[in-house]
Amino acid sequence: MSTLVLRLSGPMQSWGSSSRFTRRATDHAPTKSGVIGLLAAARGMRRTDPLEELLSLRFGIRIDQPGRIERDFQTARQENKGKVTSLPLTERYFLTDATFVAAVEGDDSLITALNDAVKDPVFPLYLGRRAFPPAGPLTLGVRESDVWTALTNVEETPWQASNWWKRKQHSEVNLEIRIDADAVPIESRSGAITLATQSDAPISFDPTLRQYGIRRVAQTSVRVPGLTNTRQGHDPMALLGGA
Repeated sequence: MSTLVLRLSGPMQSWGSSSRFTRRATDHAPTKSGVIGLLAAARGMRRTDPLEELLSLRFGIRIDQPGRIERDFQTARQENKGKVTSLPLTERYFLTDATFVAAVEGDDSLITALNDAVKDPVFPLYLGRRAFPPAGPLTLGVRESDVWTALTNVEETPWQASNWWKRKQHSEVNLEIRIDADAVPIESRSGAITLATQSDAPISFDPTLRQYGIRRVAQTSVRVPGLTNTRQGHDPMALLGGA
């Protein structure tokens, strides 16, 4: 088994698991269905294609830079036989200035193929919505370890936040991790871990019959050292020379 590690960062991204009607929400972190959908697009899979090969992947996410949630109002109109009708106003929520580390664990051959596909995708890749492209390369490479190790070992997968964000933090920072509960090693299950359920396990992306299952999610954190503040004091008189 091996693990593909992705860096999900961009000006905007949206990962919804509970959107309904005119309110399009976003979670605070990427969903498993969203990342599986991204990998399926990279491989050139259609929405009606079966997902069995990807459903076996173990998944986890690390919140390296949480960003903030913003709200946008959108209007639309449709025309039918010359008659224009206004559609309901929709609220769309999205994340700005966020960076996440996503990891998927599976068979070596599948993980290698997914890594190659992300480097040269068949379909354009985006962070939850078509208008939200990623900033920079997505893949951080393949690890010869499990998804738990890939996310918790900060030497293996360093903190991916922007430097300006790191400089705003304290000397040590706790990075939240959300991971499939069955991916947590037995020896680590007695630690500071909480369990929750989330309706984002993909079953089918078929537009006529989208299906998502419930998965158990373990929530924990890993501590990383902050940046040393190397900012030097500014002496404006130094420009005039010293006596």
